This record gives sequence, C-alpha cells and structure tokens, in this order.
Amino acid sequence: AQVEESGGGSVRLGASLRLSCVASGFNFDQYRVTWFRQVQGGGRVYVASIGSDKTPAHVADFVKDRFAISRDDAKNSAYLHMNNLALDDTALYLCTARHYNTEYGGPGTLVTVFS
Repeated sequence: AQVEESGGGSVRLGASLRLSCVASGFNFDQYRVTWFRQVQGGGRVYVASIGSDKTPAHVADFVKDRFAISRDDAKNSAYLHMNNLALDDTALYLCTARHYNTEYGGPGTLVTVFS
C-alpha cells in the first residue's frame, strides 16, 4: 500500500500546476487526504485537506485564494490545484492519506518557482 505524488516541476512566477496524489493497495475512498509542503531545512506546513465522501475540503488561509484541493475516488487520486504561483511556493509537496490510525505518505514532488 502506498501513495505517490507527481506533477511538480520548475515553473515561472504566476504559472499554474496540478499536483497528483495517487494511491494503491488500500481503500482510498475511506481516507482523508492532506497536502503539506516543506522547504529545505524546514518543517512540514499544512496546505489543504479533503475528507472521504461528502466531507468538506479545507485549504489553509495563506493559499486559499490560489490553491484548491479535489479528489477522484474512481481514480484513487487526489489533486492540489495551484494557481498564480509565487516564489515562496517553492517547496517539496507531500500528500498523506489517513484513516483512523493508519496513514500512508509519499516521497513528495518538488515545485520550484522562478522569476
């Protein structure tokens, strides 16, 4: 069982990216998905989360006007939609899938924003 992030890359200031978190080996639709980001030498910072079924999604205040989160359980996937990227959005983006005391996390996908 695992999750794997993808979709990162080097993009120009103001660009958009969609990151994917693809799960395998477990009942993904029962798990809450959370996106974090981490800069080199720093800790993980919460970005957004989305629960199973009809549970509302939540996006951190500092990106809520630019980022959105969604999921497609038929594809065992969750997504982080990032618009108008800023230089300080440069980070390793990680997703986790959690259901009670069981959590899966991936190695992350790197986003680099340049001017």
